Formats: sequence, C-alpha cells, structure tokens
Amino acid sequence: MNNKDNKLKKRIMEEMMVDHQNILEKYFDLAKKFINITTEGIINIISEEKFSIEEKILLYLIGKIYAKEAGLVSTEEVGYKELMDNLGVLKGTIYPVIKRLRDKNKISQKKQGKLTYINIPLNLIGKILSKMKESYLNE
Repeated sequence: MNNKDNKLKKRIMEEMMVDHQNILEKYFDLAKKFINITTEGIINIISEEKFSIEEKILLYLIGKIYAKEAGLVSTEEVGYKELMDNLGVLKGTIYPVIKRLRDKNKISQKKQGKLTYINIPLNLIGKILSKMKESYLNE
C-alpha cells in the first residue's frame, strides 16, 4: 500500500467509521426518557399507552440494542412472539405493522429456519428518538 492509500484509509477510519458504542452513548439520555430495562433484560416502554404500535415496536427494538450492549441479552434481534408477548399486541395486528415498518426501511428482517427476527438499523436510532422527542416531550 502506498502513502496515498494509507492517507485515505486513515481518513476513512477517522471520519466515516461508525462506532456502535458512540451512537448508543450519544442518544442514551434521550432513550432513557422512553425506555427502561430490567436486570433480566426485559424492555419496558415508559408511558407506552401514548405511543402507536409502530412506535412501541421501534422503542422496543432500540431498548433491545441497549440491553445487548449492557450484556443483559444475547442478541438485539427480536422475534414476533417476543413482541406480541411483551407489547401485548395480537398476531393479526403485528404482521401488518412489521410489514409497514419494513416497507419504510425502519427495520431489518432476517429468517432463521421457520422463524423471522427483526431489529433496527443502528443509524436510525437518533432519527427515531429525535422524532419521538418532538412528538412527546415538552422540552
């Protein structure tokens, strides 16, 4: 690798690299206004009755990322059953909402055998939390 390549590599590393922990740290204070996590890694949405189902799912997925970072859960990926059980959403309701979120590119989905898991792309955390701040917090 020549010197020019090294400069570009260094610049990419310094200016374009996304650090998972830095993103979570940056939005931590905002996230904790909407989410808390039990010592067992269970995600609770604060005042969840004021949020739409889409918003609850997005907040839950954000909470899962924080729970994984804290070492409370093994993955940030969430199955439909987990969402239904923890958010109290019925099967007939969850599937169309997940599809809408997927169509809007707000979540990622992957299949493992017969099961489907979803998560939220890290780069959307700030945008989602900022939108919720505008809608729900009077600051």
